[in-house]
Amino acid sequence: MAKIIKTQVTIVGAGPAGLLLGQLLSKAGIDNIIIERQSQEYVLARIRAGVLEQGTVNLLDEAEVSQRLHQEGLIHHGFDIAFNQHHLHLNFKKLTQGKHVTVYGQTEVTKDLTQARLDAQLPIFYSADDVQVNDLLSPIPKVNFVHEGQSYQIHSDFIAGCDGYHGICRASIPPSSIKEFERIYPFGWLGILSDTPPVQEELIYGNHPDGFYLCSMRSSKRSRYYLQCSLDDDVKNWSDERFWDSLQSRLPSTLANGLVRGPSIEKSIAPLRSFVAEPLQYGKLFLAGDAGHIVPPTGAKGLNLAASDVFYLSTALKAFYLDHDGALVDNYSNTALKRIWKAERFSWWLTNMLHHFPDKSSFDQRIQQAEFEYLFSSEQAQKALAENYVGLPY
Repeated sequence: MAKIIKTQVTIVGAGPAGLLLGQLLSKAGIDNIIIERQSQEYVLARIRAGVLEQGTVNLLDEAEVSQRLHQEGLIHHGFDIAFNQHHLHLNFKKLTQGKHVTVYGQTEVTKDLTQARLDAQLPIFYSADDVQVNDLLSPIPKVNFVHEGQSYQIHSDFIAGCDGYHGICRASIPPSSIKEFERIYPFGWLGILSDTPPVQEELIYGNHPDGFYLCSMRSSKRSRYYLQCSLDDDVKNWSDERFWDSLQSRLPSTLANGLVRGPSIEKSIAPLRSFVAEPLQYGKLFLAGDAGHIVPPTGAKGLNLAASDVFYLSTALKAFYLDHDGALVDNYSNTALKRIWKAERFSWWLTNMLHHFPDKSSFDQRIQQAEFEYLFSSEQAQKALAENYVGLPY
């Protein structure tokens, strides 16, 4: 027989979205339980992006989990964008009236949030099996799961689906009640992590005849590099030497000499897609983060969009419980989707400008070249790019 637990909000997923939501709700005195199908070790080992908008940093401040971020995070006031041998520095301080981004790995954000929850002894079930969400249209939705051989059923007012693209929450919404919008890109990103100093202090996004590349970092001593590759490629085809040679050949000659080589400590290929589900709520279930949308990593919006979802959802739930006002809860999907689609547009645009598409015609190539020439020559175009990169307001 299932053991019944009661709470106010059940959160499915212990990634950064679920953990941040749980932390913000707990700080407001709203009871919540987190369910995660993977082990804690698995969650903490996932390698993800690490460019944080100021809005994301502000939420982590509010959640009181940002001490290490402010000690170790790297403040970036711009980045370089390169086209063949030409490169342009985008100065955020000048273009956005002083705004910036912070480089701090998503893995580190997850560690900080996990530790805060464990320190506060807030309930979290890792390695939960057979997770199911039920009775979503009833006053008391339920989450069923098995943990260490014991069956559980959680009764709550709301369920937050923060369980990612492949999670159970979105899949539990009837197909007739949700619409999905998707674009699959015909290439992937081959990424490596290395304990080497970055090629320069700020990121470099580049377009080269051999394909896109990105030079980023996790710290002043750990670098993260990416190369565009075909979807059917295999990391086994890429020795460290081949990767470094390919990256160095794509960099402008003025930057290539700054590249420091070293053994990779992680190597993987990630596909690229744009995806949005509408609406982000069904009955008492709300989707947040990758459960509701995916962006290509080109614009560094994945984690930041998850954070903005959490902002809107936590604000709505606090209004419901603390002010007895359900209007924000009812409008969560519409509110969040407005910002999501703007970020989707920006990520799609930057992906199209920086990558080589297999079916690109000579006309497309000229348009891409014109796009770069316009960007390099127009401060207004640079302002638009910078405004979107540092993050649109909530």
